[in-house]
Amino acid sequence: MHFLMLTQYFPPETGAPQVRLAAMIGELLRLGHTVEVVTALPNYPHGKIFPDYRGRFYRLASFEGVRVHRVWMYAATGAGIKRLLNYFSFMITAWWGLRKAKKPDYLFVESPPLFLGITGYLMAKRWRVPFIFNIADLWPDTVRSLGLIRDGFTLRQAEKLEKWLYCKADCVTVVTESVRQILINDKQVPAHKVLLLPNGVDTQLFKPQPADASLRARLNLPVDKQIILYAGTHGYAHGMEVILEAAQLLANINVLFLCVGGGSEKIRIQQLCERMGLKNVRFWEPQPPELIASLYNLALAGISTFRNSPMLECTRPAKTLPIMACGKPVLLSSAGEIAQLIAEAKAGIVVAPGDYVALADGARRLINDLAYATQLGNNGRAYAKLHLKWSIVVADWLQQLAVLFPETH
Repeated sequence: MHFLMLTQYFPPETGAPQVRLAAMIGELLRLGHTVEVVTALPNYPHGKIFPDYRGRFYRLASFEGVRVHRVWMYAATGAGIKRLLNYFSFMITAWWGLRKAKKPDYLFVESPPLFLGITGYLMAKRWRVPFIFNIADLWPDTVRSLGLIRDGFTLRQAEKLEKWLYCKADCVTVVTESVRQILINDKQVPAHKVLLLPNGVDTQLFKPQPADASLRARLNLPVDKQIILYAGTHGYAHGMEVILEAAQLLANINVLFLCVGGGSEKIRIQQLCERMGLKNVRFWEPQPPELIASLYNLALAGISTFRNSPMLECTRPAKTLPIMACGKPVLLSSAGEIAQLIAEAKAGIVVAPGDYVALADGARRLINDLAYATQLGNNGRAYAKLHLKWSIVVADWLQQLAVLFPETH
């Protein structure tokens, strides 16, 4: 089968959607399928088109042997009118990339942004192929629950668009069972067309390895500190203040919180860190997955945080899974489905969202009991190999597709 992926975010950008789609594509290729991608000129997370891609409206590239059609869009970050222009411009220019692509057996559209579903639906209808709408985040529910958009005209129109897209999609894929139940029970999406495609992890890239002392030296990481690594988006939903508050309580302990990534809240969080006078927190720019894997093997543990929100309880953050795959304990400040997963796997220490005292206590326990930390990490690695490998996730998803669309298999 030939899959066409329509997504605003794709490597060489870094981030959860980019890593997830790259892994999916690799697995589809391994299984003998073909893939093509239509995406934007790379610009995330800084909102500036990468230097090698500037001055072009369209560029044909290659990724792992896959044809990638890249088109211009208005590059921007943050919220407000500029971000809307960012979304709407790609919704329009994506047409050019789609016209360059081969007719697929399936058109897979990544959301957010929600608006891209319009382009995907219209092109799938023209081609007369199944339109798969992949919901990585349940928008606009999440932004409402976080108070980022007030109830009003804009939100009502977004909800109408969401309902229309769920109706027009031939199938809707979601990352967690919680979101699947919300679509079926609250949004009246027919159960047979809501498929589960959870986040997975590359257990070959992310795996336990001996710590590389020379790499630690090259990266100027102190040898007398236990590293707790945060690798992922620095966004409002992640509530990274809890990390700073925990770090403040651990100022006299041999620990360094290393925060790697980008996002809309990064500058604010860095400024808050400076005002708090914290010496045990560092911020790095986004790094390729290969280096992240090496950093986990230098670290004592990985950390993942979310704000207290009912919608965020329905997520399975991608940043958590590489921690487990690398055989490191997870420090989790969150609730809901990911908290249940970590507890089931016995792979880490879970505290309530925003509870920086408990988070600091958890970090302190790992530092003082290395055998316990090792056991949690071993549990996480075993669970990842058994349940979270991309080969397992994608194979199960393809089986669901075969049931829904037997005529294409």
